[in-house]
Amino acid sequence: MRADIILAVGILVFISSLISLRAGLSVAIIEIILGAVAGNLGVQPDDWMLYLAGFGGILLTFLAGTEIDTKMMIERFKESFLIGLFSFLVPFTGISLYAYYIAGWGLSASLIAGTALSTTSLAVVYSVLVETGLSKTEIGKLLMASTFITDMGTALALSLLFIKPSLYTVVFIAVSIITIILATKFSHLVFHNARLKNKVIEPEIKYIFLLLFIFMYFANLGDGQAVLPAFVLGLLMSKHFIETSETKEVRNRLRTVAYAVITPIFFIVGGLKVSLPLILSAFGLFAILFALKMLTKFIGVYFLAKKYIPNGSMYTTLLMSTGLTFGTIASVFGFNSGIIDQVQYSILVGAVIASAVIPTFIAQKWFMPVHSEDIVDLKNDNGK
Repeated sequence: MRADIILAVGILVFISSLISLRAGLSVAIIEIILGAVAGNLGVQPDDWMLYLAGFGGILLTFLAGTEIDTKMMIERFKESFLIGLFSFLVPFTGISLYAYYIAGWGLSASLIAGTALSTTSLAVVYSVLVETGLSKTEIGKLLMASTFITDMGTALALSLLFIKPSLYTVVFIAVSIITIILATKFSHLVFHNARLKNKVIEPEIKYIFLLLFIFMYFANLGDGQAVLPAFVLGLLMSKHFIETSETKEVRNRLRTVAYAVITPIFFIVGGLKVSLPLILSAFGLFAILFALKMLTKFIGVYFLAKKYIPNGSMYTTLLMSTGLTFGTIASVFGFNSGIIDQVQYSILVGAVIASAVIPTFIAQKWFMPVHSEDIVDLKNDNGK
């Protein structure tokens, strides 16, 4: 463990927070960008950073699952399912075919590209909706539910396409299912135990970490991915975080721990592996993949959004075009598994980062649905 690397990472984490507050951009984007700068200046991750980064990716997927409004998803299932499905399926198919038949990538590398660039960033969508006051409107709720469907498709693709079947794979699946069932049924014994509440040792957070470590261990054993079970666990355990003020506080503390220490390592390590000279050397392909993601997202989302969300169809399309967490996870997985090389990895992560920034900026600058009935309803509700 090198002290200079620890110091460099600490500086990057702190500076990222300051820049994020100043620029009004997601801190994750800043961390990846600064990580890429540091990586191109010679900073390389230690082994402990790689493991912590892996855990950070799993923790992010769990937190994303806890944010889903399951009640609204059921009420508007048809709309959210169709928008979310085609938001994943059209980019996944189009980009995979382009990478394989035109760019000349291998089949597995093409599927990684399709997976990484088919995502919608739940973190970006959620934060934008909260900041703009749209999270409680019909547009916001439908966007969140659709994003869940898209990311579920991505998680399934990553888990199913790249699992190497073996006896340990069966063990991983069985352990994941049993863990999710038991955690769903008995987690109230932890979250609603008076002897465990408001303790400085944070037993509830350690309990969640233990569940995620179980997924990681057996996923590694079975050559699988812990992304899907972590996402499903977060979805099914979301009810525990909204029942009382105490459980809501547990989620707030979990976010604090995650975003202060763990997830910054995930994004910085992702950035450290990006080679800017390699992106520039293949800038044409980078630009094509980014443009292809925007085009296929438009085809997959806009016409359905125009039917179901007429007051915010372009806004919905642009936010559904964002990518970050799952796209980075898919790219990192492909690189670590030897499926894609560093040039391909750098191009994919570069396109993912660009998709997190550019569509969000355009959506907020020119397509905010400020005149929709949803906003009027929200203002009326707030004025009561």
